[in-house]
Amino acid sequence: MHKEFLMGNAAIARGAVAAGLNVISGYPGTPSTEVLETAAKYNDGSIYVEWSVNEKAALELGAGAAYCGARSMVTMKQVGLNVASDPLMSLAYIGVKGGMVIMVADDPGPISSQTEQDTRHFASFSKLPCFDPSSVQEAYDMIQEAFEYSEKYHTPVLFRPTTRVCHGYASIEVRDENECVKNTPEGFVKDSSKWVIFPRLSYNAHISIEKRNAELSDVFSDYSRNYITAGKPDAPARKGIASHGISFTYVQEALAGREAPKVLKVSTPFPFPEKLAVEFLNGLDEVLCIEELDPVIERELTYICGKYHLGTKILGKLTGNVKTAGENTCDSVAANIADFMGWEKKSAAELPPAPELPIRPPVLCAGCPHRASFYAVKEAMKGKKAVFCGDIGCYTLGNAMPLDMVDTCLCMGAGVNITQGIGKIEPDTTCFAFVGDSTFFASAITGAINAVYNQADMTLVVLDNSTTAMTGHQPHPGTGRTMMGQVVDKVNIEAVLRGVGLKTVETVDPLDLGRAVETVKRVAAEKGVKAIIFKSPCAVLIKPEKPYSIDAEKCIGCKKCINSLGCPGIVISDGRVTIDATLCTGCGLCSQVCPVNAIGGERNE
Repeated sequence: MHKEFLMGNAAIARGAVAAGLNVISGYPGTPSTEVLETAAKYNDGSIYVEWSVNEKAALELGAGAAYCGARSMVTMKQVGLNVASDPLMSLAYIGVKGGMVIMVADDPGPISSQTEQDTRHFASFSKLPCFDPSSVQEAYDMIQEAFEYSEKYHTPVLFRPTTRVCHGYASIEVRDENECVKNTPEGFVKDSSKWVIFPRLSYNAHISIEKRNAELSDVFSDYSRNYITAGKPDAPARKGIASHGISFTYVQEALAGREAPKVLKVSTPFPFPEKLAVEFLNGLDEVLCIEELDPVIERELTYICGKYHLGTKILGKLTGNVKTAGENTCDSVAANIADFMGWEKKSAAELPPAPELPIRPPVLCAGCPHRASFYAVKEAMKGKKAVFCGDIGCYTLGNAMPLDMVDTCLCMGAGVNITQGIGKIEPDTTCFAFVGDSTFFASAITGAINAVYNQADMTLVVLDNSTTAMTGHQPHPGTGRTMMGQVVDKVNIEAVLRGVGLKTVETVDPLDLGRAVETVKRVAAEKGVKAIIFKSPCAVLIKPEKPYSIDAEKCIGCKKCINSLGCPGIVISDGRVTIDATLCTGCGLCSQVCPVNAIGGERNE
């Protein structure tokens, strides 16, 4: 063993590699993305690594590998599990041969997600065991144990870290290379009575699953990562705290140096360690549950109190003792515990004043081609009744002023179908659906097919910046490379759209503003389903051109460049409009917007 300073996601990946990982697949999504990327970095050639087109595809590939006896891991964020839920529910009944861990990163806050959904519910819903790490070290160790439990019980398991575990850093103990497991898959053994899901198989599997989970509840009561910390001798004897995950770490910090009560740490929320919980509850009058996000532990303990006729009062989110939304913090947990224990809190006068935080709304980067795409559509649709349905990605930021070009945003790929629904009710509305190139492959192709088949009247706008930008520039089918380093044929979006029945598909550079506006006017005027592909690389991926500048003598101070585009590279300095040369990429969009041709400079002299 040796020590390394690792991010939580890196620790999870390194732990999986140490456990004999053979296959890892996934779809990028904060806070999960770095797990697969780290596995790829530490791949000695024995691991197959894949960014799949979506989470459903990733999970099904991982299942196939596990059928062969491989140890596989699938990575995604919490909303990605919604996409993978179809194969997940059936796979719970079929089971696996090799160890299979489905790593689902939850995002309390939410910090970078549409929802605060709690994957622990998916564990009980799918009847799959769930592991819930509380620290970077525990994430490294627990992922290895998760593979062992998966393989022993022939079931996929869920592994559920949260953002603060995923993105936290710590110096941890990791295995030396000669201590790592090497797993050699047996291969697929044909057996239709096991691998082909039929009603009778499902019925028998359900019986076995319920029996297994009852056994696991007992096993998890003895699992070393579920435990009770004894209260200090001078602590209130009849109070206790139950927690899990990163919240358990906050609890430990809040109790340091105090008359700490008994604490129950729950690392396997499903199947719940019932016997251990009963041992914890005996002799307690009150228990405070501190957890993220939903009252999972609180409900379990309330149920156990009823089942065993215990008089313990269970407090938490359901009773209003802990907030019901948002992530926990060291301060919020300390305040919850102080209220529960009756400790005196520090008065505000004793605390230093908090500094004023700067207002930093998220914006599209300087030089982002999506800004030009949105502006071109906005200009083309001036004076018309139009609706602009957005999607998940960098381009969601097109909702901000002054662009104001995202009227709806639900989940990946949904904008294409939402556009159709609006158009069916308001046929006099010109309907647009915006989707990025990566999201197009992940979940918008079916929407395009649905539109063609059901005779929609809409314009699909594909914002093709040749990468998966929001999650860190991962490759996708349109980039021509894979995570295994292969150079492959790019999947052509225009060809795909024509292949599913679109007659009009035009590709244009959005930074050629005049042509872009003319294209939108012409294509949007056609009836039926048509598409515009705005193709220009992400500003982060290309070498910037020389920055533009503003001719102070020509500038009339109208601020149209600022008020129309909202580019962070155009600022007010000393009362005058200027271009920040450190941010400007030389895209030239602002020069095409300026009414007096005051923007140019060295690049177009």
